[in-house]
Amino acid sequence: MTHDYTRKRGVVHTEILLPPHAPPSFSDRAALWNSVELYEKAGNAQLAREIDAALPIELSREEQIRLVREYCSSQFVSRGMCVDFAIHDTGSDNPHCHIMLTMRPLDERGAWAAKSKKEYDLDENGERIRLPSGRYKTHKVDLTGWNDKGNALLWRKAWADISNAYLERAGSPERIDHRSNAERGIDELPTVHMGVAACQMEKKGIATEKGELNRNIQKANRLIREIRAQIGKLKEWIADLFKARETAPEQPPQSPGLANLLMKYLSVQREKSRKYSQSWQRQHAADELKTVAKAVNYLSGHGISTLDELDAALSSVSDQADAIREGMKTAEKRMKKLQKLIEYGKNYTEYKPIHDELKKLQNGWTNKRDKYEEAHRAELTLWNAASRYLHANLPKGTKSLPISEWEKEHATLSGQRTAEYTKLKETRAEVAELHNILKCVDIALKADQPEQTQSRTKRQEQER
Repeated sequence: MTHDYTRKRGVVHTEILLPPHAPPSFSDRAALWNSVELYEKAGNAQLAREIDAALPIELSREEQIRLVREYCSSQFVSRGMCVDFAIHDTGSDNPHCHIMLTMRPLDERGAWAAKSKKEYDLDENGERIRLPSGRYKTHKVDLTGWNDKGNALLWRKAWADISNAYLERAGSPERIDHRSNAERGIDELPTVHMGVAACQMEKKGIATEKGELNRNIQKANRLIREIRAQIGKLKEWIADLFKARETAPEQPPQSPGLANLLMKYLSVQREKSRKYSQSWQRQHAADELKTVAKAVNYLSGHGISTLDELDAALSSVSDQADAIREGMKTAEKRMKKLQKLIEYGKNYTEYKPIHDELKKLQNGWTNKRDKYEEAHRAELTLWNAASRYLHANLPKGTKSLPISEWEKEHATLSGQRTAEYTKLKETRAEVAELHNILKCVDIALKADQPEQTQSRTKRQEQER
């Protein structure tokens, strides 16, 4: 595929970094990548590895350039890679860098060397294993270690560490954390990667499936955070109340009855309203009666009569929210997988006739085949990507793609997600009701404190 980047906006800096034994001519971008492409003979050879990173907006442009340069030098050039990086910033608060890395090492003469080598597989007697084809069984040995998947985590951590050092020197309190939400103890549903196409459509106001999925996930996360925060506050309040009860020996050991405390709350509110007009008192009394009636109905409906039972109810609501969250996590993970299967399955099915036609032309008619391949390169690229993904993620021997079944399962999970979100909203409403009950109880308990303090003072005077 040919792309024209002559009118690309926002490229604010480009630079090439080379190991000591690289030819000086590689400082020219065209010379470097033409050399890479000329050396590779296989049609499916990987010419480069790309790493994208968001740049901290708290740093100046010069600091951002130095950050990328130091990162590339320490992580890639020091290991023998050639680095070509560009910094993009279109003024939309999203400065980022694209880092292109060469895949082959350079020998001491500055020539491209092998990435890997083949070694023969040996049997228990140390003899080569012959295949039915007559060839010997071999395996590939990586000579650089650059393709080790563990590098992804190492390079992410290095980016976080170096970026944080620059942020600290710049006096910024912001920090980058390379770890996942789960590793950081953040119990939230992860959003999906939007991709360039979906992002562009969303910017134009066109809703995408991935965008809708992320919006639903974000709404669920907000609800979960709100529920957990409210429950945490209420549990803390009850714990403090129990602690205060333990330190007051004149208090009865049993948990105070909530019905009595709600009646006490009504009397407290009635006393407070005496300084206002009769009409205001009547309206206020009616409102408070509704509040208490609602609280009593909730308590009786859930079999709650004491603070201990109210504490247990809070724990139950918390467990219920956790169970909903775990169910949503499992469903969202499966939906992401189904979205990919559906997308690649449709591409595979749509472009398979083009791939089959190319296969017919491969046994001769070279010029015609090349023209056909060039004319349909985009479709063939999509088909090859779909083929690789499906072969890696479907059981061996799968002959037909159950796209309609995947779509039905996705629709079912989407409906379940809506139902789970409704349950979360109901849980939030339940937590809000518990919060109102505890607010009333708190007012009643505080009203008792002056009386208790006064009686305790009189008792101490009598003992003296």
